Amino acid sequence: MSCGPNQGQHRPLPKSRAAVLADEGFRLFFLLGAVHAALWPAFWVLALGFDLPLADRVPPSLWHAHEMLIGAFGAALIGFLTTAAPEWTDTPPPRGRPLWALAALWGTGRIVGLLGWDGMAAVGALADLAWMTALMVFLLRLSWRRRTDRLLSFAAWLALLMTCTAVARWGFLVGDITLASRALEWVGLVFLGLLGLALARITVPVTNLILDPTEATSPFRPHPGRLNLAPGLVLVALAGDVAGLGPMVTAFLMFGAGAAFMDRMGEAFIGRAAMRAEILMLAGASALAGAGLMLTAAARFGAPWDPVAGLHVALMGGLGLAVYAVFCIAGRLHTGRPLGLTWIERWGALAIVAAVALRAAPGFGWMPPGSIHGLSALLWAGGFFGWACISWSPFSRPGWASPTATHAKAIDPDSAFQAAAE
Repeated sequence: MSCGPNQGQHRPLPKSRAAVLADEGFRLFFLLGAVHAALWPAFWVLALGFDLPLADRVPPSLWHAHEMLIGAFGAALIGFLTTAAPEWTDTPPPRGRPLWALAALWGTGRIVGLLGWDGMAAVGALADLAWMTALMVFLLRLSWRRRTDRLLSFAAWLALLMTCTAVARWGFLVGDITLASRALEWVGLVFLGLLGLALARITVPVTNLILDPTEATSPFRPHPGRLNLAPGLVLVALAGDVAGLGPMVTAFLMFGAGAAFMDRMGEAFIGRAAMRAEILMLAGASALAGAGLMLTAAARFGAPWDPVAGLHVALMGGLGLAVYAVFCIAGRLHTGRPLGLTWIERWGALAIVAAVALRAAPGFGWMPPGSIHGLSALLWAGGFFGWACISWSPFSRPGWASPTATHAKAIDPDSAFQAAAE
């Protein structure tokens, strides 16, 4: 992801908060994703003691997983791609009505799920599939207009996300919980594949900006073999599971995908600057995603812990911390603020990691005292809600203008891999 907007320097500035929020995708959808990530787990924990709508057919834990993946992480995906893809192709970003339309589709799925409208479940499913389709078409159109293939990998993963989501929702609709559970695991793997692609394109420019704030040089040039290794092995693991290969084979493939994410941590070894919060969060996301996949695979090999605990580490930890890191880093750079996180943002990251540890602990045989789910939900909510509170003003300030810095060396992360290869 580049370090600042590159369009809109000679256009009328948005005058109202609504216009500012719809001026770029990250403003609207990062805030929506953060609020959803904060409020949904709290609602889910409180609702566990009551007769949930859909509970007769859909286990609450599965619906909770669906809403976190498609809801909170889905909003982050929309905001990321509608902002980053235009920058990578030097085209104007979508503004105004297209973004509100995407928000309406995304919101329809969330409202249907929140209120438990059993008869409207198909409407919520179609709304979610519609925003995924619109996002994929958006990427394909940009690729065609600019005659580039650099967005096709994201478009392919979106197609997989649509397919796996459709299978999961079909399982919910017909009451096939086994199918829905497997498909939701596939959805999680698809998001991890998208995470691998995104980290490869975020880490390079951010690390270079930290090492040389003047951007006169690009001192960080990672090994080009790391660019697509993690998402590639996640795709192999996903294909093996969908094809119905034996449990030991699929566990081995998942272990390899986890090892590829762990390998990405090597990009954080940049000397003293490795202790910067931005680097630690990005490296931590890779570490949790990789460790979670490896722990899940080990459980399937026979290790004495619940494989679901490993999935919590990978999805809640790896994806959750990565989304939070993008919110913090991209949110600052795209609103004209320099890197250097506030104490609220730093403590938010620690709260998210602590929430993951508490949530996964019972699966590894450790039962902390008190309400584990409740405390985990509060820590998780506190991290995302704290970020949303301090980001509301810079994200929605009327009269905002795009930062003028183009950050030319940071805009094209693929060039760093090409330079390393040469």
